[in-house]
Amino acid sequence: MLTHRERGRRGDEHRPAPWVRTRLRSARAAAALTAVLAFVTVLTVTALPRATDRGANSALAAFAQDRGVKATSLHLTARPRPDTPAADLDSARDRLVGQITGDLPLTRDGEHHGTRALTDRAVLNDGYDRPGGIAPQLHLLYLQGLAGHATLTDGAWPGPAAPGEPLPIAVSRRAADTIGLRVGDTVDSGPAARARIVGLYRADDPHDRYWQELPCPERACLKTLDGGGVRWETAGFASGDSRPALLAWGGGGEDFWRLPVDPHALRADRLAALRSGVGSYLAGSGAVRAAEVTGRPDLTVGTLLPEVLAEATARHRATAPLAAIGPAGVAGVAAVVLCLAAALAADRRTAELRLLRARGGSRAGILLRLLGENAVTVLPAAGAATALALVLLPTPRWTAAVLAAVAGTLLAVLALPVRAAALLSRPPATGAPPVGAGGSGRRRAVGELLVLAVTGAAVAEVRRRGAAPSASRPDPLLVTAPLLVALSGGLLLARIQPAVVGRLAALARRGRGPIVFLGLARSARDSGGRHRPAVLPALALLLAVTTAGFGATLLDTVDGARLRAARTAVGGDAAVLVPQDAPLPEAFVTAADALPGVRASTGVRIERQTYLLGTGRLAVQVTLVVVEPWAYAEIARTVGAGAFDPALLADPAVLADPAVLADAAPSDTAPSDAARPDVPVPALISPGLAGQLTPGPQRLRTPGGELLATVVGTTPATPALPEAVREFVVVPVGAAAARLPELARPDNWFAVGDIDGDRLRPLFAARGLTDASGLAGLLREEAREVSEEPGGIPDGYLVRTARETAAALAADPLQHSTVRLFRSAAVAGVAFALLAVLLTVLRASPDRAAVLARLRTMGLRPREGLALIVVETVPQTLAAVAGGAVVAAGAVALLGPAFDLSLLVGAPVGDRPAPSLLPVLLPTAGVALLVCAAVVLEAAVSGRRQIATELRAGDRR
Repeated sequence: MLTHRERGRRGDEHRPAPWVRTRLRSARAAAALTAVLAFVTVLTVTALPRATDRGANSALAAFAQDRGVKATSLHLTARPRPDTPAADLDSARDRLVGQITGDLPLTRDGEHHGTRALTDRAVLNDGYDRPGGIAPQLHLLYLQGLAGHATLTDGAWPGPAAPGEPLPIAVSRRAADTIGLRVGDTVDSGPAARARIVGLYRADDPHDRYWQELPCPERACLKTLDGGGVRWETAGFASGDSRPALLAWGGGGEDFWRLPVDPHALRADRLAALRSGVGSYLAGSGAVRAAEVTGRPDLTVGTLLPEVLAEATARHRATAPLAAIGPAGVAGVAAVVLCLAAALAADRRTAELRLLRARGGSRAGILLRLLGENAVTVLPAAGAATALALVLLPTPRWTAAVLAAVAGTLLAVLALPVRAAALLSRPPATGAPPVGAGGSGRRRAVGELLVLAVTGAAVAEVRRRGAAPSASRPDPLLVTAPLLVALSGGLLLARIQPAVVGRLAALARRGRGPIVFLGLARSARDSGGRHRPAVLPALALLLAVTTAGFGATLLDTVDGARLRAARTAVGGDAAVLVPQDAPLPEAFVTAADALPGVRASTGVRIERQTYLLGTGRLAVQVTLVVVEPWAYAEIARTVGAGAFDPALLADPAVLADPAVLADAAPSDTAPSDAARPDVPVPALISPGLAGQLTPGPQRLRTPGGELLATVVGTTPATPALPEAVREFVVVPVGAAAARLPELARPDNWFAVGDIDGDRLRPLFAARGLTDASGLAGLLREEAREVSEEPGGIPDGYLVRTARETAAALAADPLQHSTVRLFRSAAVAGVAFALLAVLLTVLRASPDRAAVLARLRTMGLRPREGLALIVVETVPQTLAAVAGGAVVAAGAVALLGPAFDLSLLVGAPVGDRPAPSLLPVLLPTAGVALLVCAAVVLEAAVSGRRQIATELRAGDRR
């Protein structure tokens, strides 16, 4: 008898091997390829939501940072308590931070608190600098942490105020040097309002957010008064122990806390919650709790954050469609690739599956084993890809990424069993068409008609309501509309392509040589010999090309609209604008006209205090624009703002003689008799003035006198006034200056051409600024101090170019993030489409090698074999790529009017995307070249080896 161990060993010998282990060992290459495909796909679909969130959050942080600490802070104020120490302000600050941090993210960068005097007082001492005879103004306050942001240069930091003694303060070294203050001076600001300067300091970083909003803390500022005149202003700082004396000096005061919100902690997906949290501190439970924790019932909260967050929300909504279309396209192409890989694997194993079914295997059992086989291969790869994406792209939100990973994993696991189920449900192919084949064709037609109907409804709805979603999340309809258009195009292409390729094959049959005919005939059939080529590879290419072409057209429209908006804002390709009381020197105008790249340029005089007399009312205030007609007409034509015929503004004497008019030149604009009061100057007016004019010449009253003008036409806009707030009149400089000589002195310069701002700006700094001394010199230096213009150009003087303005409009982080994400998605989509084509080519390679081997035995040369492969494969690829280009252009035509590009441009524009050849042609040509190169390379590398194998071994199928 057999022992128990022997019986167990005998049972083990007859136990069947596990299915999954056996299959994976026998098809290691296929299992590895499946795992790699699952890894790449899941990594891509998981990374895209993370990249979208990171881009949106970083753009929001940059947007909030650029708005400044004033706009992104909570400003809290309360009546001061002189009987409490300064530490009470610190503890109130700690309690406020502890309360608010639960609702809003706060940062210490830019935070400050303290007590400010209610009234600013003049410094009445003699001997201090008084421009225009007006005494300097002093702002006093206590600021906690002053010594941590400034360095003492003379004296000592202020201490407590002694009873009856002046209030000890510290002022900045720069302010002291400007006004004439010294350590030890007693500043007299009236009865019971004296302060003694005990120390001078220097700000460690004048641009530190800590100093922002304070009244001239690190220098003396020259302020222009409403009633005329200027005065110096600066701040003085007292100690916390001197708060009672500070309040007495200012006739009262207020305690204040500025608590900035951390821009880098803001999240684009929580904008609605942030707006709600801020609103509660303006008028709600948050304000009540803040008053309770500080013990200040009169605590008030003010902030500009609602406006900032509302603008950020609008920007996020406007860019959401384009930001989502790219990732959606990649997801669609990736899904097609997974389905294609599953279809190819199932087709390759059709005989095996049918044999298992014929030997008694149940359909459910076979599908469960396929599911287990796929799960063992896909799940580890998908898990590793998900973890890698989460680690490489950290962001607070993970739900969308994990859901995308789960969806991609499920599709990768289920695609093969579902395809196998479809194959097992079909009857084996026979010579006669199977029963129900007509019903299958009808079902396919109904499904295609349903897709077309859904696409039409989606396009109509998007055009009706626009592409900017009203919710905080992208509308799925807006995102999927271009993909639906591509899907419909793919279905139509699948119907049209076989007939077209078959017709071409019939035509090629009459030609010389069998290569073209055989290649086209095989291209018109699938692997089963039917007149229907594979749909999935063509659909992958269509989706990739449509998404890339659609986005490229949108971005090209944005670039063009941005340049036009920049030109309109500047008034040309370059402009120099100066205050009206400081006209441009003639030397600068002459030198600027001679700059390289200038095609047309002119000085322009703008008189804003001009009145049109003799209308239906007493007078209408207008803006008078004095120009050289010929150059200004070229500028208007280039900018696209109010183009006009320069002959309309020519010399009135020239206008009377058409022969002279034909030979008129720009120098003919100064009429010989224009100085006569009875000869009106020609004028173009804005359309709004046309209905208000009385018959005959019009009277224009300027600060320097009156002009008579004859209206010769209307123009809707003019380059010199890109945002005209009132009606305007354009007159020629020659005729106008002959009557009023001051009109010949331009205060603006406009030009078009390829003009370099780096050359124009130094030229203006050297020749465009008139010498200024005295009060004018002080104003000029103050203007330099606060100016944001590079090159030492004072504030109020602008040197602008359209190129720099367009670059500034394009510098928005949200635009960069959206464009970068879309381009990355387009590249990923093309890569997946290329993978789909390669999978199809590789799957068909053995069958093609067998055909070529048979043809080789009939005299086919190797070069002709390669040509046959190319002729067979390339038409399908080119048809899909060309179809994608047509579908992309159609998607732009159908969906383009729904997109408002103003946020992507950076300025309000009326441009809408329209079909354009170049943006669609470039990605289409790139995809076509890549795919054709891959096909030819595969044929050249593997085709010859496989053919040789077939010739040696024969046809084993």
